[in-house]
Amino acid sequence: MLLVFTASVIGAFGMAFLKMGSAHLTRSIWSFLNPKLLFGIGLFLGSSVFYAWGIKDGQLSVLYPMVSLGYVWGLLWAKLFFNEALTKQKFMGLGLILLGVCFVGLGS
Repeated sequence: MLLVFTASVIGAFGMAFLKMGSAHLTRSIWSFLNPKLLFGIGLFLGSSVFYAWGIKDGQLSVLYPMVSLGYVWGLLWAKLFFNEALTKQKFMGLGLILLGVCFVGLGS
């Protein structure tokens, strides 16, 4: 579980760096070689390694829903790095995600 949780944090950082790097994209294919975008891709690849290790000996039906925890981290990074608004609807959505993860975990 800890490996899958770690993967969700790393993957969410990958999302944030993809967003930062996408600000430098132009019509040129070479614009994809900017450091922030490449770092975000690297973080996504790294998170996949943690996911694979985490689900190796666990129940996929319990561990894979933990991937959705990345949305929780994503909201936090969106506020910290991009000053995006935290609305009541976003918190309600996150609450439903967390509730769903808890129900899946209890069902095992």
